Amino acid sequence: MTTTGGVRSPAPDPVAPAPPRPAVPEPPGGAAGFGGVLRSEWTKLRTVRSTTWSVVATVVLTVGIGMLATGMAASHWSHRSLIDRLTFDPTSRSLTGLLFGQLAVGVLGVLAISAEYGTGTIRATLAAVPHRHRVLAAKAVVFAALAAAVGEVASFIAFFTGQAMLGSGPPHAALGQPGVLRAVVGGGVYLALLGLLALGIATVVRHTAGAISAFVGVLFVLPLIVQALPTSVQDAVDRYLPAFIGAVTTATRPGAHRVFAAFPTWAGLGVLAGYALAALAVGAWLLQRRDA
Repeated sequence: MTTTGGVRSPAPDPVAPAPPRPAVPEPPGGAAGFGGVLRSEWTKLRTVRSTTWSVVATVVLTVGIGMLATGMAASHWSHRSLIDRLTFDPTSRSLTGLLFGQLAVGVLGVLAISAEYGTGTIRATLAAVPHRHRVLAAKAVVFAALAAAVGEVASFIAFFTGQAMLGSGPPHAALGQPGVLRAVVGGGVYLALLGLLALGIATVVRHTAGAISAFVGVLFVLPLIVQALPTSVQDAVDRYLPAFIGAVTTATRPGAHRVFAAFPTWAGLGVLAGYALAALAVGAWLLQRRDA
């Protein structure tokens, strides 16, 4: 206590500690919530040039190659044998471009995560969202939605333009005919599942060139290896190959493929979905245990 001009003033109290601030709960769907992660992944996917180019390439290749294949079939129709005419599948022919469109979708699936590893931005992503499984799940959901939309658009456009290119010679297909709508819709689903498979492979490999090489190997190199095996082994293994599943999915006539070796359409797509889920599961396991 001090005295100033005869007036006593109280001694200053020691500084009291500031009361603790109440914890502010994280708002639902915030930056670390799944809704926020979905929005973040969608923003990243739609704002990079590789997405635009891959989407354009998927549609152009699927439609363009399909038009070329059906146009050639129409121009050579009068010279085809009776067996070729009886086994001709106008739906499958118009969807021939899916064979090339799947490469563009696969590249997009690889880049959806490998590009972040290449630039190092994956560290910022995982720092913002410590739950790494949530990051991969959001990437898979966003990519699956985009790939399915692009795949269905490309498949339907390829079908209609292909039927128009057939002209008046070869038989045409209509969506109301047995198996046609299933084949066209299945073609888009097939592209989306292949893209998810590529995303899972890239999560495991973490390198763009290596992941694309592995994806191409599964699609094109593995069938060549199987073709070198005895016929009995081919018949047992072919049905499990992604390329064979895709060919059966887009076919509407039994003569187009070896039906005794094929799964039913939706069962085959289910096998392909299992491949994609397995690759994503391995990728999620490694993502949780490896450094970024």
